[in-house]
Amino acid sequence: MDGRDLNLLRALDALLDEGSVVDAARRLGLSASAMSRTLARLRDATGDPLLVRAGRGMVLTPHAEALRERVPHLAAEVEAVLRPAETTLDPESLQRDFVIRANDGFIAAYGATLLRLVRERPGCVSSSSRRTRAPPAPCATGSAPSSSASCATPRPS
Repeated sequence: MDGRDLNLLRALDALLDEGSVVDAARRLGLSASAMSRTLARLRDATGDPLLVRAGRGMVLTPHAEALRERVPHLAAEVEAVLRPAETTLDPESLQRDFVIRANDGFIAAYGATLLRLVRERPGCVSSSSRRTRAPPAPCATGSAPSSSASCATPRPS
C-alpha cells in the first residue's frame, strides 16, 4: 500500500451513493468545503473527475459508475478488517504456569490466597521460590514465561 488515506474510501462511498458533495458531507458529518477538498484528493488519486457538473446538479463519470458497485463492499471490508477484535478472555479455559518470586513477608500475607486461586483454575500451575539476591536462571537469560511475577534484579541493599 502506498500510504493512501483509508478515509478516502468512506468519502468515495458516500459521494458515489449520494451523487452530491453536500449530501455526502452531511452523511459523513463534514462541511461541504471539507468534502469538496476530499473530492479533489479523490480526483488526484483516481485520475478521474468522478463527479461533474450537469446543469444545476452533479453526475457520475463512467469510471465512477463502474466503481459504484465495488466501493460499498470494499468500504465494508475495510471497516471489518480494522474493527477491534471481538475476543473475550475465558478464565475457565486459561492455561498458564505462574512463578511467584517474593520475600517472606509477601508470601506470608498473600501466598495462601494466591495458591488457592491458582488451584481453583484447571490448567493453571503454580510454583514459588524464595527471592534471593540473584535472579533465577530463566530471568537472567530472558527465557522466563510471560506470566512470571518478578524478574527484576533486586536492588542492592
